[in-house]
Amino acid sequence: MDLADLQIFRSVVHAGGITRAAEQLHRVQSNVTTRVRQLEAELGVDLFIREGKRLHLSPAGHLLLGYAERLLDLAQEAREALHDDMPRGLLRLGAMESTASVRLPVPMNDYLQRYPDVSLELSADSPIKLSTALLNGEIDVAIAAEPLADAPFEKVPLYDEELVIVAAKGHAIKSPKDARPNVALAFETGCPYRLRLEDWFAHSGEMPERIIEITSYHAMLGCVVAGMGISLLPRMVLSTFPEAQLLSLHRLPPGLDRAMTVMMWRKGALSPKVRALRDVLVQHAGTNKVKGRRRTNGK
Repeated sequence: MDLADLQIFRSVVHAGGITRAAEQLHRVQSNVTTRVRQLEAELGVDLFIREGKRLHLSPAGHLLLGYAERLLDLAQEAREALHDDMPRGLLRLGAMESTASVRLPVPMNDYLQRYPDVSLELSADSPIKLSTALLNGEIDVAIAAEPLADAPFEKVPLYDEELVIVAAKGHAIKSPKDARPNVALAFETGCPYRLRLEDWFAHSGEMPERIIEITSYHAMLGCVVAGMGISLLPRMVLSTFPEAQLLSLHRLPPGLDRAMTVMMWRKGALSPKVRALRDVLVQHAGTNKVKGRRRTNGK
């Protein structure tokens, strides 16, 4: 196996077929087809299940893809490490909406001032989708709340978030039975904060009558103010909501009231720009912790 064959194989998988892969690689289709066939012959297995002109990964193909991703990422990291230690180029960063809007503006401004040769591309999504995008090589680094898969990634903890139940002003909520109406406002399935909210209901033997999915925190908080239901989110999000005085906050039981947000990247893919980002974010996260302790101590 050589890296060129693995690159062609990965391109066929990600592009969804020979034709698009050939276009992306600037090769003729027959060349791509031949290289894939040669790789299968060398390995002695079928990497794809062929149905007419459609290709589907075989079990062997799925297995090889994981190794191919790691080998190609490691080769790229080696090239960058040998030839350029200065962070530069496009940094594709994915983050949860709450983190992107509240936690990242200051450290990212600092990062881009320190490393002007880096350009930033930021996308916001759920942890599950961010993990998938990172695994597929669509982003370089992700910032998301635990729990997250361990095996393919390296991680560093950044923010230990306090989670709270949010309701309209005047509500007194000690358990899900106190929620009126008994409606949960949350992001899509897979959001770690939605999972915490569902766990909070389940621990009391309750389930919400309905879960209304909303795509932004400010829209969600506006719905809470209007009395549509309750939600669970990081306390720090409230600092960006202009009508926070119209909300009531309620503590969660220990074990549900904290969530760690981490920065993660594929194992073997710690490029100079990702390493520099890690260092800047860890530095700013540490500074915020010190400020938080000082406020708590009344100093």
